[in-house]
Amino acid sequence: MREVWARVKRLLAADDPETGRLTRFVLSVVLAWSLVTVSPGRAPALVWTALGVAMACWLAFVLLDGRFPRLAVGLLAGGSAASAAVSGSAEAAPTVFLFAMLLLFSAHMTPGMAAIALVTAADLTLMAGSMLWFEQPSRAAIAVQAAVMLCAVLFALHRRQYRRAQQDRARAMALDERARIARELHDVLAHSLGALGVQLDVAEALLTERGDVDGAVARIRRSRGLAREGLVEARAAVAALREDIPPLPDALGLLVSEHRRDHGVPAELRTTGVRRPITPAAEVCLLRTAREALTNAARHAADRPITVELTYGDQDVRLTVRNPLRRPAAAPGEAGYGLSGMRERVALAGGRLVAGPAGGVWQVRAVVPE
Repeated sequence: MREVWARVKRLLAADDPETGRLTRFVLSVVLAWSLVTVSPGRAPALVWTALGVAMACWLAFVLLDGRFPRLAVGLLAGGSAASAAVSGSAEAAPTVFLFAMLLLFSAHMTPGMAAIALVTAADLTLMAGSMLWFEQPSRAAIAVQAAVMLCAVLFALHRRQYRRAQQDRARAMALDERARIARELHDVLAHSLGALGVQLDVAEALLTERGDVDGAVARIRRSRGLAREGLVEARAAVAALREDIPPLPDALGLLVSEHRRDHGVPAELRTTGVRRPITPAAEVCLLRTAREALTNAARHAADRPITVELTYGDQDVRLTVRNPLRRPAAAPGEAGYGLSGMRERVALAGGRLVAGPAGGVWQVRAVVPE
């Protein structure tokens, strides 16, 4: 029983709250109840025939919508027309069928606006004709019924456009995330494979032109290290596809702890400002920048303490990584292969990055908007 209930909850969680299984189940109960309340002796055969057609169209729609959505919404339109044709009778069931089926037809994502307008106009015409046929010629009653129906259709169209906008937004976010992952993998592979190729070319030249076996072995070992580092970076980028990124301060804290443990040097994270959620693009950008800055610090100042500062400003977030210089300051282009990649990544996030010596320390400072 527990497994069945868990499965039901999963289905409801993944369902459309407006046109999904739960809504259709509730509407099926309402329509069936409206049929039960029809007076057998007072309703003419025409009303029973129209209601039977409408109920058959509804059941067919429920069964076929998942596999044949166009056919299903066509049946929904047919059922609403059948209901509208007898909505002028004294029974309430035709009106219930008409509103339920027309609203669901208008809220469905399959039919176009022209089809919705055509079906609505046809239902309004059939409803007005039915009211005249069943001797309810009051113009006020027809106008009120038509106004209520139009308001209901407009509400359904509004919800449909809202849901479509949400789907487009989700699709755009997914495409943006794919582009980000592709960019991360491109950066990792482009650098790793490029540097690996250079090292192997140098090793080949040392062997063939100079016969320097020791130098070639050193280059090959360096190539192996580059391949290992590239694999680690590629795995980190792919991991972003499999799990959510933790909040930026937590992710930075973990990164600093790993650096302290792996390199045996003091490493500290300081956070100032009001901690708050920021965009995923900004979080990933700053996290990758911090990782690259720590990697460069481990290469060029392995025995020096390092400080990472995260500052939440009014409209941006600032990341600063500092470590004392062990040797005369290198030019920014020599401070680590990832510096240009860091600048490009921060620029793509709409921010800016500055790196260089400042008062005896090497400082990497990135500022990105929220």
